[in-house]
Parts: sequence; C-alpha cells; structure tokens
Amino acid sequence: MSDRHAISRLETIMNELREQCPWDKKQTIQSLRQLTIEECHELADVITDENWDGIREELGDILLHIIFYSKIASEQNKFKLEDVIHGVCEKLIFRHPHIYGDVVVNDEEDVKRNWENLKLKEGKTSVLSGVPNSLPSIVQAMRLQEKAKQVGFEWETKEQVWEKVKEEMKEVEEEVAQESTSSAKLRIEAELGDLMFSIINYARFLGIDPDNALAKTNKKFKSRFQSMEKIIGERGQQLTDLDLQGLDAVWNEVKKDESPMP
Repeated sequence: MSDRHAISRLETIMNELREQCPWDKKQTIQSLRQLTIEECHELADVITDENWDGIREELGDILLHIIFYSKIASEQNKFKLEDVIHGVCEKLIFRHPHIYGDVVVNDEEDVKRNWENLKLKEGKTSVLSGVPNSLPSIVQAMRLQEKAKQVGFEWETKEQVWEKVKEEMKEVEEEVAQESTSSAKLRIEAELGDLMFSIINYARFLGIDPDNALAKTNKKFKSRFQSMEKIIGERGQQLTDLDLQGLDAVWNEVKKDESPMP
C-alpha cells in the first residue's frame, strides 16, 4: 500500500465516522484539544522509553487528530488537509534556503540562526514568540534558552553556566535563612525559579534534555517506591509501620537489587 493510498484510506474512514458515529459527529476543535495534548504526552512517554512499537502507535493517534481537525475545518470552509500539507511544504522550502536557494551555511548553528531570522521576516514580532505559553515549564525554559542563543544571548562555556547555578543556589540559601514571612516565601519562590532555570541551562550545555532526564528519574522513583511497597507488604507490614530509617533500609535493598545501568 502506497503512502498516498494509506492517507486516503484514513481520510475515508474519518469521513465515515464523522457521518455515522454519534461520538465523532459531536466533536469540535475545542473538545479535541485536551485529547490532542494527552496524545502528545503519550508519545513523549514512549519516546522516553525508546518503545518503537509504542511510538508507531502514538504517531498514528496524532495523525488521526490531524485528519480530524482538517475534516472539521473543511466542513466549515476554513481549509483542507491538502492545505495543511502544502503549507508546511512551502514553509520548509522557505526556511531552508541553503537547500532550495543559494544561501551557504557552515553548520547546524548557522541553520538555526537563519531559521529564526526567516521567522521574523514572516511577521513574528519576537524571537521568543514561537514558544507556546502552554508548554510544560521545563520544556518552555529550554526552548526559550535555545531561541535566545540564536541571536547571541548565550554563555560561552558550561563552566560559566555552572558558576551561575552556584550563584543561584547561594541566593536561595540566603532567602531561606531569612525570617519566614509571606513576602519571604515569594522571594524564595523567585530564587528557586531562577535556580531551576539555570540548572536547565546547564543541562542544555551538557547536551542533556532536562525534561527527559527528569521523566526518567520520576519513572525510576516510582518503580523503586512500588518495589518497596511490595517488599514491605510481603513481610506482612504496611509502609506506615516503619519509621524513616526502616523505610530507607528497604529502599536501599531495592536499589541494590537493580540491574546496573549500561
């Protein structure tokens, strides 16, 4: 089956569902919005796990949503799926003049800088305007930093960034040491935000995706904690029967039994 026929098959099924299925007939772009966000997060999960079967499945779900939005748009005479596809094709051609024009680039950083400059020519009012406010905060911070880098607003070395991290840690400690008041809480919150922003920046300098790193740590913590619950349950106890020292001892058992990282 050709790629074109596969897309046509999905469009045909979408048309049939839109006409015959009570649930599909009721959907709007607003009712689909949260479902689309959920699908994107499910894709992010399987990417973190490098689960290729899951990636294939989740990409299919997202493709379905693209077809669904395009179907609703065509019903309202806004645009069709072909407009979506041709639109992104034209955008890619325009933003890659080093491939489809006579612009010369030396490396991927030149490509990124050209990309941001071309976006401004398209009418964007700010280099940062393409970063959605609804992004998870860690992802948003990383994207803001990457965008700012393209216009030269960037540290030169990872050592400089680490010094900034230590500076922000000190400022957090200083605020925490102050008398606890409502205004102090706000200052601590602000300094913690600055510290996390700096740590995200440091991760970026190391070539690490901080959101993916945290996702893996969350998964590891969840797995260890649930293993701890199982061990304690098999011993006829509940977590609340143990003090912190006892819980920590079981936690260390779980860590010891884990396979070493490759």
